[in-house]
Amino acid sequence: MADDLSKNLSALRIDRSAPPSKSRARAVLVWLAVLAGGAGLVAFAWPKLEAALFKASVELTEVALVSPAQASVELTATGYVQAEVASKIAPKVPGRVAKVFVVQGQKVEAGQIVLELDPADDEAGISAALSRVRAAQAQAQSADARAVAAEADYAQIEQQAARERKLANQGVSASAIAEDLEAKAKAVGETQKAARAAAKAAGADAAALAAQVQVLRIGLKNLTLTSPISGVVVNKPPQLGEFVGPQPAGIQVDMGGVRIADFKTLVVETDIPEARLSLVRAGAPAEIVLDAYPTVRHRGRVKEITPQVDRAKATVLVKVAFVEATENVLPDMAARVSFLSQELDAEALKIPPKTIVPKSALRTAGEGSFVFVSDEGRVRKVAVRLGPAFGSGFELLEGPAPGTKLVSNPSAELRDGQKVKTEDGEN
Repeated sequence: MADDLSKNLSALRIDRSAPPSKSRARAVLVWLAVLAGGAGLVAFAWPKLEAALFKASVELTEVALVSPAQASVELTATGYVQAEVASKIAPKVPGRVAKVFVVQGQKVEAGQIVLELDPADDEAGISAALSRVRAAQAQAQSADARAVAAEADYAQIEQQAARERKLANQGVSASAIAEDLEAKAKAVGETQKAARAAAKAAGADAAALAAQVQVLRIGLKNLTLTSPISGVVVNKPPQLGEFVGPQPAGIQVDMGGVRIADFKTLVVETDIPEARLSLVRAGAPAEIVLDAYPTVRHRGRVKEITPQVDRAKATVLVKVAFVEATENVLPDMAARVSFLSQELDAEALKIPPKTIVPKSALRTAGEGSFVFVSDEGRVRKVAVRLGPAFGSGFELLEGPAPGTKLVSNPSAELRDGQKVKTEDGEN
């Protein structure tokens, strides 16, 4: 029994002296090739995989708009163009538009008709009120006639009573007749007073109804909307058949109407940080550059420093007026204001500002240069065409607009479309 067990155990031993089989060696080589290929694939694809899965932390800079007057700039701020004199014309009563006399962009004069509302309901109300007035006047005339008749009866009976009293005193007639006539005269006198009071009340009712007609006629005039100022229609007026109504105070919902702005009173309103307000003074010169026309410079002047601080933002609203005519300048345009230490001369004003891209944001691939634009938590690769060197950057001939956020010192691993976050944690 022991010999059989020993034989069986010996049969389970591995014979290491025998050479390995070809199939086994081939399997080992396959596994080694797979592991080497996987390692190479990971080494090659990891940067792209990392860019797709993780947000890179970056610093941002921006494309700058540099003015030839940069040497005299004390402070730069952004704001929006607004008209100091503006009016939103809305009806006092709701109604449907019957006639439209203006179009968007049209110049209008003060007192010019811009809209008319449908007067059908008001005219019907006036007709009904006039009918009530005529009925009240007829009632007043009838009451007045009754009062006149009562006055005549009273006079006649009073005269008879006086005559009978005289005869009774002379003993010619009985006293009872005179007393009856005197009592009747008293009763008729009360009736006459009541008739006169009724006639007066009827006349007052007729006058009140006539006054209501005048109120309705004034309301009819309110259906014709006129411009209180001279200016330009800046919105699309309501169309025929549209319903418009009064504009509730403090509510921004558009109830219809016509908005007119006086372009002669255009200013740029900009918020200045409270800590830097000392750099701004009333009447100081300024330079205005509109985002819509970045190569055109306008002379400006500080018109007003409003006497109120926005506590939530710690800013003060400053209004900068245009010195020259404001052709092609429209309300709500974005603008950049540079507050200057000295006045701009005419020759310097003709030189357009330069768009400068920081050198730190540039990368080169082949013969071209590009930048990474930060756009809502991702970066976009944008090709640029550069001009001469300018300060710490280059003049940008083709590329992103001024104010565009760029990645500063982009790493070699940064890829187009990659998610990023700034150093302060913002996406």
